[in-house]
This record gives sequence, C-alpha cells and structure tokens, in this order.
Amino acid sequence: MNEQKPAAPVSEGGGFLRIRMDLSYDGGPFSGWAVQPGLLTVQGALEEALALLVRRPVRVTVAGRTDAGVHARGQVVHIDFTSAEWLGLTRGHDVDPAVSLRRRLRGALSRVLGDLTGAIEVHDAGLAPSGFDARFSALWRRYSYRVADGTQRWDPVLRGITLWHKAPLDVDLMNSGASLLLGLQDFRSYCKPREGATTIRELQQFSFSRGADGVIVATVRADAFCHNMVRSLVGSTLRVGEGLEPPAWLHERLLERARDPKSLLAAPHPLVLEEVAYPSDDELLARAELTRARRE
Repeated sequence: MNEQKPAAPVSEGGGFLRIRMDLSYDGGPFSGWAVQPGLLTVQGALEEALALLVRRPVRVTVAGRTDAGVHARGQVVHIDFTSAEWLGLTRGHDVDPAVSLRRRLRGALSRVLGDLTGAIEVHDAGLAPSGFDARFSALWRRYSYRVADGTQRWDPVLRGITLWHKAPLDVDLMNSGASLLLGLQDFRSYCKPREGATTIRELQQFSFSRGADGVIVATVRADAFCHNMVRSLVGSTLRVGEGLEPPAWLHERLLERARDPKSLLAAPHPLVLEEVAYPSDDELLARAELTRARRE
C-alpha cells in the first residue's frame, strides 16, 4: 500500500477507524467469497478470524465477490474497528497496530482453517485514507484466465489453475470477437442478473495472448463485473476460438440482452482476481459516491 493517512470516522456509529487489507486466497476449498450458512467461504473464515481478535462480530466489505473455486491474488477489503480495538491489537507492546494485526490475524486464520492453513493470506493491512471504500472506491478490477488447448499443453502441476480444452483455439479469432464487446455496454446476456441491480458495465480490456509455454491467458478488466460475467465472457469466446461461432456472434449476443442455450460458463478454477485499482487518496470519496449513484 501507499503511505497511509489517518482514517476518517465511519459515517454510522462514529468513532470507528477504517482498515484496508490486501489479501490473496486459493478459492478451491471454498464455496465462494460470500458467507453462506453451513458452508466454508472466504468471507466467513476471515470474519471468524477477525472476531477472535476483537471479541465481537466483524463485517468485511470486499472489492469484488468471487464465485466458488475462483482464486484471488489482489483482493482488497475494508473493516471498521473502534480506536480501542485498533490500539488493543498491540497488547500494550510498542509496535505498530498494523504490524500486530497482520501477525495476529495469520494465527487466527490458522485456528479457523486448520488443515487449510495458508489458503488465505493477508499481505498488507493498515489505516485506510479518508473516504476509502474497498468496493465503491475501486476504479477497476482485473482478472486472468488460463487455457491449455490440446493435450500436449496439459501440465498436471498447473491443472488446478488451468482449463484443459481439447480442441485447438484460434487466438486471433478470439481477440477479434472480444474487441467488439469493449466499452460501456449492457452485459445482461453475459451475466446472471441480481434483482434490482444494473447489468451495465464498462469493459475496459478483454484480450487473449499465447505465452511461451503455449498456454493462452485471457485478461479481463472492467469497472466492475456482474455475477458470472467473466466466466460467461470467456466461455462464449471459446466457442469463437474453436470455430463454432463467428467473431461477430459475441456482439450479436450482447445486443440481444438475454441469455440463451449457448450461454456456457467457463470452469471457475482457472479464474484469478489479479488486481483492484483505486484513484489517488483525495479522489476516493468522490469515486465512491459516483459509483453508488451509478449502481442505484
């Protein structure tokens, strides 16, 4: 994180300090990000660990929810602590509360996760700048997706983060179709709409490249994503790469604004949330207010 400024009190129940945390996780063992009764989720495990530290329920706000099996390298969350809770993390020692939080949270996560210790790792934590909101202040989110087309590229060591696709794929055809989806669009055809939520998003980058190892990596970046949007975009574009549909078909589907029998979701395990970007500190609050207005 950048050099931190003192956090402003949270609007509700004043006197709270906002804490930003940067984390990564292996999504394989979890039933997605969001808390679900009776299921192991990333949010549930993180909140349980935080509750062990401050002895009360803690609610975590995330930059972007991920589906079951989806991983993250660059996830961002915020939490709100009282001043007493923040300072109490040091247990009276002369140490930065942020350092103490990272150290003690690692231990608490180990208690919660047991044999899955290490599946969630908090890399950074500290007081957030005034106006920061992990979800609404974000400028964009960037995902990657790995595809190995053809058995000669199937690496058992990396099978947990790579889609094994039997048919060869034409990267040029995929990029030709993907480029037609860029910009501010209604992606209803490529997501599972949530009641009362907009499906209009700005797709800023959607491209495919083949690495030196022959594996194709998709890069997908947008201001935000609807439920299942990335997996739907990739799954549809694979049909183009395989020659089952022409590149223009992707845009034609977009204009229909409705899901159809060909709406296939790519498998979740190769999908990784790589990065969440934020504006400069003095623009965080304005960005959050603008995003809330757009979502509403």
